Amino acid sequence: MALPFQKELEKYKNIDEDELLGKLSEEELKQLENVLDDLDPESAMLPAGFRQKDQTQKAATGPFDREHLLMYLEKEALEQKDREDFVPFTGEKKAVLGVHNLLNNPKFDEETANNKGGKGPVRNIVKGEKVKPVFEEPPNPTNVEISLQQMKANDPSLQEVNLNNIKNIPIPTLREFAKALETNTNVKKFSLAATRSNDPVAIAFADMLKVNKTLTSLNIESNFITGTGILALVEALKENDTLTEIKIDNQRQQLGTAVEMEIAQMLEENSRILKFGYQFTKQGPRTRVAAAITKNNDLVRKKRVEADRR
Repeated sequence: MALPFQKELEKYKNIDEDELLGKLSEEELKQLENVLDDLDPESAMLPAGFRQKDQTQKAATGPFDREHLLMYLEKEALEQKDREDFVPFTGEKKAVLGVHNLLNNPKFDEETANNKGGKGPVRNIVKGEKVKPVFEEPPNPTNVEISLQQMKANDPSLQEVNLNNIKNIPIPTLREFAKALETNTNVKKFSLAATRSNDPVAIAFADMLKVNKTLTSLNIESNFITGTGILALVEALKENDTLTEIKIDNQRQQLGTAVEMEIAQMLEENSRILKFGYQFTKQGPRTRVAAAITKNNDLVRKKRVEADRR
């Protein structure tokens, strides 16, 4: 059953809109356009190219002629007068490039002094500095297998192990190094920066620090150690009496405020750490650590002064 208003709409189904618009006068079209603007100000139902009103009232002058237009523009440019320069060109040289470096050159002074009263011709030439080439660092020559065997054998000739930038060392091998350090009494410096070490390696070295009584320097910078591994090292340092330098900076991810606070507390209680390599992100732990390291170095200096007096 059709509703009453639907019956009234039936007569508008077959209306020809173009025919209706064609019968409207120019004034009626403008009035219709204003009504449509009020109904839909943004003209969202129209394509973008038809939303802007035609505001051109001037009639077309004819078809586009590119050559004629270029000739007209060239003629207009030639007839237009040039603007006067603020500083007229005279052809004189007002400045010499590089004169500052020339005057500061000691050879320039010598050459001027040798000339007649300093008024002779200057023949000195300022030459640019040669660029010093920067060469890549050579690969680490350390033999991993031989170093590991020497550590296990407690070789007295091996006092420093440098594994920096050797990225193909397996994780189990790095843990073997930590295990060998537990009983080694000769190695004093151990460095494994940029070796792709992770938390299991850090935990293995933390267990080593609890029992080792010889190692004084440990470098584990530029690795993949997270806050878990760093906290294990921090806890181990509370039981270590010989380590004086440790570097843990530039890990893959930031350690966080909680870990930095634990580091600061450990260093305040540890009077043996003299160098701690880490860039703190928070002002509080940074200030506390700086004060603790300064205090530890002052204690060492006082002990040295007292020993010299004796």
